[in-house]
Amino acid sequence: MSSTHFDYLIVGGGMVADTAARGIREVDAAGTIGIVSDDVDEPYTRPALSKKLWTDDEFTWDQVPLGTADDTGAQILLRTRVTAVRPDAHEVDTDAGDTITYTRLLLATGGTPIPLPVDDRTDGERALSFRTAEDYRRLRALAKDVDRIAVVGGGYIGSELAAALTQNDVHTVLIHTGSVLGDAVFPPALAERFEALFRDHGVEIVAGSKVTGGEVDATGARLELENGDEVRADAVVSGLGIQVASDLAEHAGLDVGDGVVVDAQLRTSVDDVFAAGDVASYPDRILGRRRVEHVDNANEMGKAAGRNLAGAREPYTHTPYYYSAVFGVRYEAVGTLDASLETVEDWADADRGVVYYLDDGRVVGVLLWAVEDARDAARAVLAEGDTLTRDDLIGRIRPA
Repeated sequence: MSSTHFDYLIVGGGMVADTAARGIREVDAAGTIGIVSDDVDEPYTRPALSKKLWTDDEFTWDQVPLGTADDTGAQILLRTRVTAVRPDAHEVDTDAGDTITYTRLLLATGGTPIPLPVDDRTDGERALSFRTAEDYRRLRALAKDVDRIAVVGGGYIGSELAAALTQNDVHTVLIHTGSVLGDAVFPPALAERFEALFRDHGVEIVAGSKVTGGEVDATGARLELENGDEVRADAVVSGLGIQVASDLAEHAGLDVGDGVVVDAQLRTSVDDVFAAGDVASYPDRILGRRRVEHVDNANEMGKAAGRNLAGAREPYTHTPYYYSAVFGVRYEAVGTLDASLETVEDWADADRGVVYYLDDGRVVGVLLWAVEDARDAARAVLAEGDTLTRDDLIGRIRPA
């Protein structure tokens, strides 16, 4: 057993770790930074794994790593998992049997992919989750070797993966639980258009279907659906989202709800312990307490957490957005997108428009469909959400 001390210790090796290390360096040029990551790669740009690496020939693998260690001097421990945090002692234990001490700690543990309910006899070779760069490499290799891949899940990641695979000449079947792809977030007519994008590009859609079982072996995947049907493919990848990784925090005695509860400065209920990124439940200045699983939040919150670790004591005031791009169509969103809410649609033409989502008359979400440079305008609408009428919204945001 060995012991190491860092002035700043970051648990988790994703994009939050990168921006947090950079935030620390903005305030403290000399303090020691340690990053403990169970990944096999140093921090990298995660969105590229389901977007540009598949669709942009000019975007190459050497653009994926973020250069965290070189730029900040952080010491990164890869293939290492923290097994316990002891805030009173300012210590963490690792699965290597080591103890690391710290002055201040940042939990950036993110989440783990929701697994497929199948009997996988290939040890992950033909039944994949999708979250890491290693997952990308495995799926990319499969895409070259097999003819037909099933994607399970019609949300943000599942839809991007299906688009990426079919654009790389893989016969792709997308299995999702909605009646129409995107119907949980988009108004009905837009959801129909969204699904048509996939069908028009050759994606086979299996709608209204939940995978409840099946098996995967060297010959391929057999997926059992809730309605009794089966789907067969050469391989299957899960796009079912993540389970938030808050166990470490909970066992350490920190306040945990939907994620690790932090204050406006991203400090947890325990002094000298902060949390940021997918795992953090934070008080958004416009929308109230929430947890956000997207890259803009990881970047901005990570930087803010790093600065505060180093003593800046600044509130996190950024309201994040997220985006997706499939088949050349890009959409962005700020706030809550829920198709069960009242919506107001404002289309400039057939291809560009804004959808506002209202909860009890108050605007709580804005969808920007092929509308660029309007995120700040969307945030302004949310800030004034309880004073705007439906008529006020029409024409409020226009495509550039």
